[in-house]
Amino acid sequence: MTQWERLQQLDTVYSQRAFDLYNRDEFPMEVRHYLAHWIEGQDWERASRDSSQAAFLFQVLLENLDNQFSRFAQEKDSFLLQRNFRRYKQNFQKYQEEPYTLATIINWFLVKEREILNDAELAQQVQTLQVQPAAVELESQRQVEKSLKDLKTKVEVMEHSIRCLEEQQDEFDFKYQTHLMDSCTEEEKKMQVEGLQKMLNALDKCRRNFLSDISAMLDAADVLRSALIDEELVDWKRRQQKSCIGAPDDTSLEHLEKWFTQIIECMFQLQKFLQKLDELVGKMTYDNDPILVRKPPLKSRVDTLLTHLIKSSFVVETQPSMPQGRGPLVLRTNVQFSVKVRLLYKVSELNHVMKVTVSVNKFRKFNVLGTLSKALNMAESMNGGMVADFRHLVSLSSVSLNILPNKLSLSVTEELHRITFQTQFDYQGLSVPLETSSLPVVVVSNSSQQQSAWASVLWFNMLCSDPKNVKFFETSPAATWPQFGEMLSWQFLSCGKRGLDSDQLETLAIKLFGKQQSYDSCKISWTKFSKENLPDTNFTLWVWLDGILTLVKLYLSDLWSDGSIMGFVSKGKERLLLKKKQNGTFLLRFSESIKDGGITFSWVQYANDGTPSVQTVKPFTSTDLKQIALPDILCNFRIMVAENIPVNPLCYLYPNTPKDQAFGKYYSEKTGDPPFSDAGDDDLLLQVFEKSPMLSSSTTDDDMLNSILDSDSECTVPDAFPPTAPHISPSCLQHNFSESPLDIFADALSPDIDVNVTLHEFINSPDILNGINLRMLPEESDDFVLDSGLIQDLGYPNIPLTP
Repeated sequence: MTQWERLQQLDTVYSQRAFDLYNRDEFPMEVRHYLAHWIEGQDWERASRDSSQAAFLFQVLLENLDNQFSRFAQEKDSFLLQRNFRRYKQNFQKYQEEPYTLATIINWFLVKEREILNDAELAQQVQTLQVQPAAVELESQRQVEKSLKDLKTKVEVMEHSIRCLEEQQDEFDFKYQTHLMDSCTEEEKKMQVEGLQKMLNALDKCRRNFLSDISAMLDAADVLRSALIDEELVDWKRRQQKSCIGAPDDTSLEHLEKWFTQIIECMFQLQKFLQKLDELVGKMTYDNDPILVRKPPLKSRVDTLLTHLIKSSFVVETQPSMPQGRGPLVLRTNVQFSVKVRLLYKVSELNHVMKVTVSVNKFRKFNVLGTLSKALNMAESMNGGMVADFRHLVSLSSVSLNILPNKLSLSVTEELHRITFQTQFDYQGLSVPLETSSLPVVVVSNSSQQQSAWASVLWFNMLCSDPKNVKFFETSPAATWPQFGEMLSWQFLSCGKRGLDSDQLETLAIKLFGKQQSYDSCKISWTKFSKENLPDTNFTLWVWLDGILTLVKLYLSDLWSDGSIMGFVSKGKERLLLKKKQNGTFLLRFSESIKDGGITFSWVQYANDGTPSVQTVKPFTSTDLKQIALPDILCNFRIMVAENIPVNPLCYLYPNTPKDQAFGKYYSEKTGDPPFSDAGDDDLLLQVFEKSPMLSSSTTDDDMLNSILDSDSECTVPDAFPPTAPHISPSCLQHNFSESPLDIFADALSPDIDVNVTLHEFINSPDILNGINLRMLPEESDDFVLDSGLIQDLGYPNIPLTP
């Protein structure tokens, strides 16, 4: 299946992105469609750098256009396609002198297609909660499984060999003792001695071979140990670290536990073989006995391997976290937290035997209350693993230890601490002290510090893979854009079950770094992320992003998850997208000027002469969404049109999904009733409070606050991509207004009116329309920003209105 065919099978959201991609003249969609197989079979990336290759492909492209034109000429009802392909060929002629430019354009389109496919695949994986492991990971796991199988097979062979060796020695010992007791002639004794000598030589050879087999097995075990500890365990710890900040990585320990248990069991079996050799030497030895010389270093190697494996098998399975905290690794004094450790060597003999103790150290001294000692046991694990689950620990802070070098000034939320766990392993004659530590935690004293603490946790775990580096923030490195963008995407994935797609990430990158050919080398510092205020604001980049994340988590999770919210899009691109769509098409994006997170919507409407204009409402914050859900607002949003008729201008969610189809499943029971009924004006709600996001006087776009990441000046409409002629839906609003509809109701309210009356009292007041001067509005106006609360039928008669 070609890449183009895969694009056509995507869900509506992603297929529309493909259609929008080709809504321009550089590379027509019809050419892409009819020449898909040939286009995807060429190396356009090379052609963009190789003029001769580009010239060759350019000529072949023109020939293919001619061939396709000839096919259309033989088909009925293909007149328009014939005309279009003739025009496409003429347009491509402008690249005659610089064919590599056309190759670059085609390659760019193919790359963008792959990005859409990757986003769609990721969304499907997240939706089904099946993040597919990389092929390299699967191959490494298969290799570990194969090595373990070979190791266990060798152990079984050696177990048979040691029994044969023992039988061989017993036979020799029996014949030797018989020889000593026999009274026979010298000739017979000579023959017996020759026979015994052959048996001893064979026995010596078997002993040497057996010792060589143990050495070879230790070599294989050492390679496997390296694969487990230096690769698989390190990868798991990194996955766990990333999962703490939202990455959808697999952090289960079942495979590692199985692998560690199997290799440790093999090592203990080797230890028994060496002990058996001691028994054999105790029964019989001789000059140049290889066991006496070679066994001690082999035993040392076995003990070293076992010690290393057992020490590495003691891990923190679940990092410290509070029940209702900001996230893992952020702890608050006097608040309970939990943490779980695990021994990856699963053996029933040690159940409830090994005691684990807890301690906290580093910059500030903490007294930990609760059960500080607990036995590793199998009862607290779902799969019978050896765990110690500390569920009721509480940290109490005391004075600072003042051990920071160079007297660097770090905030409390930049101080990193490690929770350490210790135990003693005693089994089959091997005694090993074990110690492991959590990832660095940030300990705060009040809830207002949790936002900054979580920023520290994100930054550390995004950039540092050394959990012992508690001095990380003394010289915190900058993050590259790929690292930073991936981390941001994980945050949205955690809060709303959907990460950021390539378009959203590109919008953020442009606003942070300006338009770049590539953002891979762009970097953002810790100070810019969490300490410096954004231009023209009183809050940092992280505070703004965290406000949006909180809004998504609390009120917009479903809408974000199903792709209804475009989220991050510049105003220029917003206009470009909407002005190509039919009347009443709208999109949802995040506000860029509100500290605690806001969401707004914009829609396109057309004047009588077909001129499009884009209108925008003031953002809704958590205060608004706590009272009325966003789908209900979209359903009941109204503006006044000519003849004072309230109309909902929102018809289609971008790109072309009917509003009720997109949001109907989220409407409340009272939502969706007709704005007017026989009951009269009681169904009409007039939002009249100046501080409400649903209300303000009409302003132009230039009067709006310039947002930090969505500046008009940074996203302009390319001349090469003019908007297509709009399709004007007769069912949607087709009027613009040069003044606020609120002016119509300017005299409706007395200055002394009580703005805290309930909605029910307000709409049932007999004086509600007194003094209203119903004026006809002019039909012509420029684009303006329309406040979100002009006139609406919200259908909530018992919700009090507050200023």
